[in-house]
Amino acid sequence: MAKSASFLFEVRPLTATVRSAKPVRSVKSASAAMRPVPAFSIESLQKNTYVMGPPKAQKQRYMIQPKATSFRMYYERGDLPIKMEYLTGGDKIAWTVDIDKLDYGLYLPLFFDGLSETRHPYKTYARQGVQDLLSHGGDKIYPVIPQLIIPIKNALNTRNVEVMCVTLKIIQQLVMSSDLIGPALVPFYRQLLPMFNAYKVKNINSGDAIDYGQKNNMNVGDLIDETLQVLERHGGEDAFINIKYMVPTYESCYLN
Repeated sequence: MAKSASFLFEVRPLTATVRSAKPVRSVKSASAAMRPVPAFSIESLQKNTYVMGPPKAQKQRYMIQPKATSFRMYYERGDLPIKMEYLTGGDKIAWTVDIDKLDYGLYLPLFFDGLSETRHPYKTYARQGVQDLLSHGGDKIYPVIPQLIIPIKNALNTRNVEVMCVTLKIIQQLVMSSDLIGPALVPFYRQLLPMFNAYKVKNINSGDAIDYGQKNNMNVGDLIDETLQVLERHGGEDAFINIKYMVPTYESCYLN
């Protein structure tokens, strides 16, 4: 009888040879190692640098009046010598005192402060009151010019299109009300013209449509051009160079 063969199996633990892991070096990317530098500077010619892009344009925001103006406070107290006349052709203000006897040092800056108002009846009283005072002021307006700069600047800084257009028309009327006012405004161009430079190219693009609001003359870009031309014509020999400094894209109305 044949003998069965016996097989012997030896079980050994599997020993995997694990290689020792090498330490991984932290390699920075090329963009992270580069240093941002401002444009048009000598640093932009250096190595390992990149030029920063232009700043992002902020979204246009209209300023909401944080508090009531001095004009509103005087009106609510009943200290203004005006009243409203309701006519068929539209509302009109009437003066309870002779306008030639008013103190322009008090009332003219007060009514100019009301140009920032956007609510009825404050804006109606302020705008018509300024027009009446300027048309009857004459030489009494010139001594009050320094007090009118801040109200005009505040009205332009509202960035409200309606308020800006009305203020630009008032500036034109102010300059043409007397021969002394145009040269007197030249030292204040730095306070008045920054908003002119920002909104000079803001025009209404109607395409092939018809703009029925042209009769109202409420286009900011056109009004700014007209106002700058009025300032140059009545501002004297130093007006153009000061306007050009604040509004570089302005071209002289005399040269063109």
